[in-house]
Amino acid sequence: MTVLTNAEIVLPDRVITGTLVIANGLITEITTATSPTGIDCAGDYLIPGIVDLHTDNLERQVLPRSNARWPSRSALLAHDAQCAIAGVTTVFDALCLGDSLDNQRHQTFVDGMRDLRDLADTGALKAEHFLHLRCELPAADLPALLDSAIGDPRIRLLSVMDHSPGVGQFADLEKYRAMRRHDGHTEDAITAMIERLTEAQSRFTRPNRAAVLERARTSAIPIASHDDRTTGEIARNHDEGIAIAEFPVTREAAAAARACGMSIIAGAPNIVRGGSHSGNVAAIDLIRDRLVDALASDYVPAAMLEAAFACAHIGACTLPEAIALITTNPAAMVGLTDRGRLAPGHRADLIRVHLHETHPIVRAVWRAGERVA
Repeated sequence: MTVLTNAEIVLPDRVITGTLVIANGLITEITTATSPTGIDCAGDYLIPGIVDLHTDNLERQVLPRSNARWPSRSALLAHDAQCAIAGVTTVFDALCLGDSLDNQRHQTFVDGMRDLRDLADTGALKAEHFLHLRCELPAADLPALLDSAIGDPRIRLLSVMDHSPGVGQFADLEKYRAMRRHDGHTEDAITAMIERLTEAQSRFTRPNRAAVLERARTSAIPIASHDDRTTGEIARNHDEGIAIAEFPVTREAAAAARACGMSIIAGAPNIVRGGSHSGNVAAIDLIRDRLVDALASDYVPAAMLEAAFACAHIGACTLPEAIALITTNPAAMVGLTDRGRLAPGHRADLIRVHLHETHPIVRAVWRAGERVA
């Protein structure tokens, strides 16, 4: 049994000062009494373990530099450790299926599936890992790649995305060209790239979208859209059974998703950085307008906790509402009903958080009652 006392306990609807008791991997008691025994949290916060539905952090560990591929298992273990110390106890590794530019992401997909299969049940991983398969619709090999993976029980989320120039987050072609110039491409090479990618989008996007949606329905896996820009895109997604809008790039798209009853995910780094790195809508404005249900780390695991406390600090929402954005709500989106809130009977995934000025510092992390960080 583990007793955590003298803590600010963030419940779904309020914050109380008191004691939380863990036994056999579960939360067994929450009380406003102070225990004379146990771990004195000295006024630190206790919040649920973070549930991150979309992180590309594994890709960052695999390719710390563009020409330096890291050994895949070492990369996964580093990624897992970074998630745990950031308070992420449930992580959805977002692996990309199909890449129109090179095969680096394909190799990450193949290696990541293998490494998770080999390590998931060994006790080597600190966080619990599921899979979020990001389906790049213009990729010719997408259906075959999806069929090779769809039976894995760790797959709990699919998303459809199109990173072609001229659509979604790359709707501004001049910005797209500027990004490619920054990558070192010549103007002629960029023009050829745009032509090739546009042709692939024309050929493969429609049939691949139909294939992904059919497999999601057959497998009963939740599916999200990605980088929605227009109300028309949202309407089509809703009509085709997509229930989650991930990273809408305009307020109009987010508002349309809310009107359709879709769940909405925004990027936590957008909040920490003070806006979108791509010039899209600011996530904090969407939160103020009640147009976000969950945050995802996207590319920095530590952004989750920092973004949530920032939302509460600036008054965009209450602290319980902010914590729900990274715990209760994402867990509910993918049917993980055993975690995401501090309540008796729920899994003892939780974080002790010390607030230094306005910055949250992770002091300790437990997953299913076992301390992992």
